[in-house]
Amino acid sequence: MSKLKIGITGQAGFVGTHLFNTLGLEPDKFERIPFEDNFFEKTEKLNHFVQSCDVIVHLAALNRHNDPQVIYETNIKLVKQLISACEYTNSTPHILFSSSSQEAKDNLYGKSKKEGRALLEKWAEKNKASFTGMIIPNVFGPFGNPYYNSVVATFCHQLTHNEALKIEVDGTLNLIYINELVNQILQFIEQSAIEEKEGNRIIRQVAISHTSSMTVSNLLQLLQSYRDNYFAKGEIPDLEEPCKRNLWNTFLCYLDHENFFPFYLKLNTDDRGSFVETIKLNSGGQISFSTTKPGITRGNHFHTRKAERFAVIKGKARIELRRVGTTKVMSFELDGNQPAFVDMPVWYTHNITNIGKEDLYTIFWINEHFDPEDADTFFEKVSSVIGNL
Repeated sequence: MSKLKIGITGQAGFVGTHLFNTLGLEPDKFERIPFEDNFFEKTEKLNHFVQSCDVIVHLAALNRHNDPQVIYETNIKLVKQLISACEYTNSTPHILFSSSSQEAKDNLYGKSKKEGRALLEKWAEKNKASFTGMIIPNVFGPFGNPYYNSVVATFCHQLTHNEALKIEVDGTLNLIYINELVNQILQFIEQSAIEEKEGNRIIRQVAISHTSSMTVSNLLQLLQSYRDNYFAKGEIPDLEEPCKRNLWNTFLCYLDHENFFPFYLKLNTDDRGSFVETIKLNSGGQISFSTTKPGITRGNHFHTRKAERFAVIKGKARIELRRVGTTKVMSFELDGNQPAFVDMPVWYTHNITNIGKEDLYTIFWINEHFDPEDADTFFEKVSSVIGNL
């Protein structure tokens, strides 16, 4: 099968960023067609974009605004512009539309999503194109915008930045982790590509199931326990359950990394020598150590689903991190004379270099929990990917 050319409206947004980066992990299967928000203001660029795509994932939308009418009008306008571009260029890409469980609620955001989905479905029927209307529950994960994308993002930001916490309504949240959602989107894309190769077109509405549920108050209580134990002792919580592991990986990404790390460990010395507790676990994983010769760099990869810790116990090291898709590099210098660690957030390229004159001793911990039936199966296959700093 030739490469699928995939474009994402709203590429720079929360879901768009994760989907775009994940497509980049399999360059032999997918070609990413770049999209910029200003394409909706420039007809020629939007036309060229839709002509270039086999698949368009339409994520661009306004979620919040002081005036709900502006949300409604903006979202309907974006759908109509996309349809006009397809009709003008006689393009029939498979369009996947991101709708919301708020379709069932009496608000203008939900109305804009429901009507937008209906417009695209009508276009697909008229033009014999494939269409997937996805009704999506609450999505959370790393890099969501606080006060905009998710209450999970808001709580994580508030807890890691010492901001006031407040529960507006203590209802039940039906949640799906961003990796799980992206995995389903990729499945829809590949299934439709197979059908289209056989001459079939698919028009479907899919209610994507949530993968976990909890009340807002229970969510906050869990995240507060992460903050309290981690900030005071560097303690890793119980990560046996996928939801708790996903919330932990999300929480870590909201740290003020440059000011939080390195986290200095308590060094106990007596006549026998010294003792340092490098990690306290409430779950399993793999613990290993390495020696690194002067001037040598280890790493230069990133993980999509694994928590990891580097603890320097002897020698001098420089640890660098860079969020995938950005250019800013954070750098930390650690010295075994004052043992310390740095934790690696998901989707951050990281490495460690021996900057001293003697061998560097490093202890590594990585969370290896993996359920073969987990929707994260795809991400496990690409969990350590080269990403040079």
